[in-house]
Amino acid sequence: MKELTESEIRASFVNATKGEIDRMPMPGLHEVIWESREYLGWRDPGAPLRGYLVHWVDDRPVGVVLRASEVGLRSGITAMCTLCRTTQPGDQVTMFSAPKAGESGRNGNSVGTYICDDLACSIIIRILPAPHPMQPSPDEVLAKRTAGLAERVHSFTDAVLDRA
Repeated sequence: MKELTESEIRASFVNATKGEIDRMPMPGLHEVIWESREYLGWRDPGAPLRGYLVHWVDDRPVGVVLRASEVGLRSGITAMCTLCRTTQPGDQVTMFSAPKAGESGRNGNSVGTYICDDLACSIIIRILPAPHPMQPSPDEVLAKRTAGLAERVHSFTDAVLDRA
């Protein structure tokens, strides 16, 4: 992922009001390892149900405001994040919804999917299996995971933009 500035991030949101964008807390951008990200995702410490996701589409960043479900998955079950396709304990995967952009979103329409609760899919996909002669190389595994994650993030934001 290409590096983003705070102003680029704020200007990228397609489903937020100016007031929401102005109040949005920023993650520690100086700590981000950009080349190890397919998207930038973070939760709002002051509003625990709010999250943010920003990624590049062609030559421009696209940001989406997310809302976590108030009802979590049952403990003791396994769930899968639809973005990184990693299975985890149910309490580590959350249903997030995003208002659609434009008139559709103002009319109350939204898109939802299950995503890692901490929005850290880019980190999780980099936990690679040990090399084994019967498995693809770790480099091949990572290449497949990063391509898949990027494709699914694009599909999600396309749905928010009503281009799906």
